[in-house]
Amino acid sequence: MSELQELSGLPVFDFPTENEGGDSKRGKGRGKDTEAELPAAGAVAWRIAMNAYDSEGPWEDEFARFLTLVDTTEVRAFIVGVWPEAYESSPESIVKALVDAADRFPALRSLYFGDISGEECEISWINQGAVSPLLEAFPQLEEFGVRGGQDLELKPVRHERLRSLSVETGGLDAEVVRDIAASDFPALEILDLWLGTSEYGATASLEDLEPFLTGVRLPKLRHLALHNSDMQDRIAGAVASAPVVARLEVLDLSMGTLSDEGAQALLEGQPLTHLKKLDLSHHYLTEAMEERLRTTLGAEGVELDLSDSQYEEWDQDGDWDSRYVSVGE
Repeated sequence: MSELQELSGLPVFDFPTENEGGDSKRGKGRGKDTEAELPAAGAVAWRIAMNAYDSEGPWEDEFARFLTLVDTTEVRAFIVGVWPEAYESSPESIVKALVDAADRFPALRSLYFGDISGEECEISWINQGAVSPLLEAFPQLEEFGVRGGQDLELKPVRHERLRSLSVETGGLDAEVVRDIAASDFPALEILDLWLGTSEYGATASLEDLEPFLTGVRLPKLRHLALHNSDMQDRIAGAVASAPVVARLEVLDLSMGTLSDEGAQALLEGQPLTHLKKLDLSHHYLTEAMEERLRTTLGAEGVELDLSDSQYEEWDQDGDWDSRYVSVGE
């Protein structure tokens, strides 16, 4: 997956690092005297990213430079890009650096942790850690995203302002799912979980997803994405009768192994014609089922995304275990 191009409607700007020696994939090192080249602090989403393999210094050193060169009181969106050797190095010290500087970011509303491309580190190799301290340190955040599931911790928290939560993994541990479900997010409108596959650490069950499907703890949820899963048919079956669906505007079951079985469950379940969008992209549906969906839902004004069909590429003489999710390793 490519790096973020925007965050919270702001274009991404890579903070020019000092120690990359001019060969960083993310941008050339331009030395210390960069202040005149920098955009207005509140006009962009700032990203600090190092060279994944041969950086001369730690991510925290560049963050310290950032604090001296940018008016952080105006920063609205911030992205933690790749840190050196993310495939084996914990970002614990990066989390601490952000937490320690939290009072210098009163305008921060969007934070993304781990914007790392596959070239820099495969998603299931990214070493993560405890990210709940970030939510606790930034009570004004409205948007939070994290990429990478290895050793990821998101302990139960209460956050009054968070409107969007995204957790992108090739395999999401059940404990993280349960801790998110146990959190209090009274303002949350968008929940986006990349569940992944058991091969890369996914252990969540349908029972772990039940709190999201009832919607009791997420009173303002309008956009639910439970996707990139190798149990997408079973999720679709559970969603078909889930109370939360009646108040959703967007339902996203994309990126997984959805087949006619799951689509049939959706068609036979509660009405979905109130949805603004139903995203089933990267699927294993037959053409006949695609047409049924278009006739039943698309004709009623639901925006359907049935792109990226895998049906013709899939070896239909094999078993269903040969289906694959969009993002695994």
